[in-house]
Amino acid sequence: MAATSRADAIIVAAGSSTRMGGTDKLLALIDGRPLLAHAVAAIERSDDVGSVVVVTTDDRRRALVAGGWVDGSSAVFVDGGERRQDSVRAGFAALERVAPDPGGDRVVLIHDGARPIVSASLVRDVIAAAERSGAAVPIVPISDTVKRVVDGRIEATVDRSDLGAAQTPQGVRRGLLRDALASPAAADGTWTDEAGLLEACNIAVHVVPGDPANVKVTVPADLDRVAGLLGDAIRARRTGIGQDSHPFGPGEPLHLGGIEIAGAPALHGHSDGDVALHALSDALLGAAGSGDLGRLFPAGPSTPRGVDSRELLAAIVARLAGDGWQPSSIDLTIVAARPRLGGHLESMRTAIASILGMPVEAVNVKASTGNLDGSEGAGRAISALAIATIEGRW
Repeated sequence: MAATSRADAIIVAAGSSTRMGGTDKLLALIDGRPLLAHAVAAIERSDDVGSVVVVTTDDRRRALVAGGWVDGSSAVFVDGGERRQDSVRAGFAALERVAPDPGGDRVVLIHDGARPIVSASLVRDVIAAAERSGAAVPIVPISDTVKRVVDGRIEATVDRSDLGAAQTPQGVRRGLLRDALASPAAADGTWTDEAGLLEACNIAVHVVPGDPANVKVTVPADLDRVAGLLGDAIRARRTGIGQDSHPFGPGEPLHLGGIEIAGAPALHGHSDGDVALHALSDALLGAAGSGDLGRLFPAGPSTPRGVDSRELLAAIVARLAGDGWQPSSIDLTIVAARPRLGGHLESMRTAIASILGMPVEAVNVKASTGNLDGSEGAGRAISALAIATIEGRW
């Protein structure tokens, strides 16, 4: 759980997509990623959110895991129930296990897995309002004229001045949600959102302005709309290049590409000498315009000798995330006459994808080992060249 977090989240994604014409909307690809993966990433991007529980079906969980779409995610997955409040109850029980809050003061966010474009600012606003008032829901005004229809005929025009459409995430202090889920109202009624359950328990729910871009995918046409909005949400794509070289030193094992290679000599350096991760770090920092690895982690007392380069890379990813950037593609070339690397490249690819929180398919690792000049050709050093592309969202 992040030290700065003020809330935890339950993402509800157990519905059957009955209005999608046979398509599982939560696994539909948008901008190359499943809709549900977008929703999970959007919630996890917020520094205000600590633990995340995803309530969904086992088929969807397996699909996300198999595709590498939740690599790097710390979310806990649990099975949902027949009704929304059953799914929320299952998610809440899991949250109580993984992140206990006996005092019940932390905020719980409940978010629809079919809303992939929730902004960090909306998450922050809901948390702040729930902290102040106990419970809060984002609302957008209804702009269309509203009619009451009975038996296919208009019975009346409804005054829309005091009406609004509810969105998620909806926030509530954990103690209040705990009481509501244990109440007779939760057992007897059927609630389409948490605000309805809280209202039935006489718990006041306050309103914050919603976001028109926070669209819920319900029918097939919504997928195209969301795809367009996601494209608009990408602030920029930037590419950086990083290069590094280290000579072999005494001892072993070799740390390279985020893995250990037993029996191979170590690379000399203030850290563990992982030249591949160093090049990748510089590529990411260069893309974001954030300096270089040596400036952030100088070879001195502030950086422990022998530090794990995976930790340095993870810190850089967190730094970029704080500025609104996330890695989107990596191409890494390792230049070495020794050791033979062909059998290790896939393990490196998987390790790097995990550190960066990316799908494995977006990471490419290759080795150049023949007809080399210089120190690499003489077997005295290993060098690496990395090209990294990052995307800025929200």
